[in-house]
Amino acid sequence: MRSVLEYLEASVRRDPGRCAYRDLDKSYSFGEVSRIARAIGSRVGSNSHGSPVAILMEKSASMIVAMLGAVYGGCCYCPIDVSMPEERMRTIFDVLQPASVITGRSCLALAERLNVACPVYVFEDMEDSPEDAGLLARIRKRSVDSDPLYILFTSGSTGVPKGVVVSHRVVINNMEWLESEYRFSEEDVLGNQVPFYFDVSDHDVYCPLKFGCSTVVIPPEYFSFPAKLIPFLNEHKVTAIFWVPFALSVVANLRGLEYMRPDYLRYIFFAGEVMPMKQLNYWRRYLPDALYANMYGPTETYVCTYYNVDREFSDNDTLPIGFPCGNVDIMVLDEQNRLVTPETGGEGELCVRGCTLACGYYNNSEQTAARFVQNPLNPSYPERIYRTGDLVSYNERGELLYHDRMDYQIKRLGYRIELGEIEAAAGCIDGIRSCACIYDPGKQMILFFYEGTAMEKKAISRELSQKLPRYMMPNRFIYLDEMPRNANGKIDRKRLKEQYL
Repeated sequence: MRSVLEYLEASVRRDPGRCAYRDLDKSYSFGEVSRIARAIGSRVGSNSHGSPVAILMEKSASMIVAMLGAVYGGCCYCPIDVSMPEERMRTIFDVLQPASVITGRSCLALAERLNVACPVYVFEDMEDSPEDAGLLARIRKRSVDSDPLYILFTSGSTGVPKGVVVSHRVVINNMEWLESEYRFSEEDVLGNQVPFYFDVSDHDVYCPLKFGCSTVVIPPEYFSFPAKLIPFLNEHKVTAIFWVPFALSVVANLRGLEYMRPDYLRYIFFAGEVMPMKQLNYWRRYLPDALYANMYGPTETYVCTYYNVDREFSDNDTLPIGFPCGNVDIMVLDEQNRLVTPETGGEGELCVRGCTLACGYYNNSEQTAARFVQNPLNPSYPERIYRTGDLVSYNERGELLYHDRMDYQIKRLGYRIELGEIEAAAGCIDGIRSCACIYDPGKQMILFFYEGTAMEKKAISRELSQKLPRYMMPNRFIYLDEMPRNANGKIDRKRLKEQYL
């Protein structure tokens, strides 16, 4: 298989009238997705073939169709967060240099303000445009599975966002693995939570193409109101969700399942950050028969490990990230690039090899060379691995455990301290909904931030002292009405440092 579009075309042959994607305003059958995407591909492919196409649209079912249209045109698509500051958008466009932009009428004024130096196409104007079958056939004939499929921009340590280039091969490999591990069918309905500029959404985009099922886009505001969210899941008979832990935690913290339960939900996947056990155990109490899976992988490796929750965990336990996905290999390397195994024990950096690796960073050869490196265990021929920067170890079952980012590990008073361990211990305290630690190296102080119920410092310290040694105890406790979060729902530690250090 060379292209994800082959999945779409197979679904069209099976049942062109079946719903593929829908939101509150619009619904698209597989046949309609194919027709509109081919029409869009005929327009953008005439002058953009092989180049990036920026998708500047509000999150919607139409946005997915636009992304697939760019793929039909032989291009890779780049979803743009329309809520981000316009200055950041301009920075991304400077790096991307797109050959064209697809926007919606509601975002046309924004596209005009950005003053991009390329053609701007309006989605609604292309829906009924003619298809150039000859052009599309020529584009497809030249395609290979290593062609870029999309570019997603992540935060860069230099302040310039990095565009991760992901090929068709990566998504195809993951879809084939999903088929072997889970039993999706045409009757399944995925409830989309994450934005399309976040790689976790790939399952919502591509599972319908692969399995003939459908995806419904959930209004973002519903996640603050379980009284709206749960009825929505039941109304649309959602059977599978692939959410970030924050979204699951909001439902748990608001005790949303005590009033109504999602009657059709059988798959609960989560990824993007550490899933707190207290909130996961809440879900498991109310939906004990669902399959829960912890999926791990930075954008540069997509999903590379997984753990199907198969036993009970206390609120204090660490949930494993498990085992490699199909056709993926992982290596844990210590500071001397020696292999860490379940038998040797110890911690190391998680490194990934195989077809799950991204192509690199767009127009950023320096960062690509720094993170996508030669396998140090293989001196015989060129072989790239990706160094994740994540610190992991094996437990007694041979399962991988995530500890923290290597850059979150600090040295204080002669001790190595993982800030994530402090956060995990604090996450079990009643009244704390979420928390984060940052380190002030100048003052050698650990700052602890939390949201939930405001508490006295002594009360938190008393609870933490039962789980942590004295040298790991935070120096300052700061209550926030709401933790700062980035567009993907992760706690924004960079903003905390800017405000408090």
